[in-house]
Amino acid sequence: MIDELDRKVVRVLNGNARKSFREVAKEVGTSAPAVIHAVKRLEGAGALRGYVPLVDPEYFGVGLAAIVAVRFSKGKLLETQKRIARDPHVAAVYDVTGDWDSFIIGRFAGREDLNGFVKGLLAIPHVDRTVTHLVLNTVKEDPRVPV
Repeated sequence: MIDELDRKVVRVLNGNARKSFREVAKEVGTSAPAVIHAVKRLEGAGALRGYVPLVDPEYFGVGLAAIVAVRFSKGKLLETQKRIARDPHVAAVYDVTGDWDSFIIGRFAGREDLNGFVKGLLAIPHVDRTVTHLVLNTVKEDPRVPV
């Protein structure tokens, strides 16, 4: 069960996960051991799954973002989605309702990189059809969960 201290700790970590337990404790108004206990409990429960830097994709040469809608033929939906998810271009695979079975969010070095990815998708058994959307402008992109 999540309590208010857990929420406060995660809010601070969402702002900067590199802060020390002492700094977090000062911000939330509790002791460092209480913060350590809360973080360890949240990690043990799987609520905190890791700590990653927020990276500028352009700087690292993968500035082209695309959203690919995928339709699968009969069977092996989850197995095929998991296979796609292993590709290093893929940031997210969503199983969705509606006309499409999945949406894939990916990052690419350029058009040729994206082209190879999409052709590779279409070569996977059970991938029936794709429609690719290029991201022209990112208005908001935030992997943090508001708590």
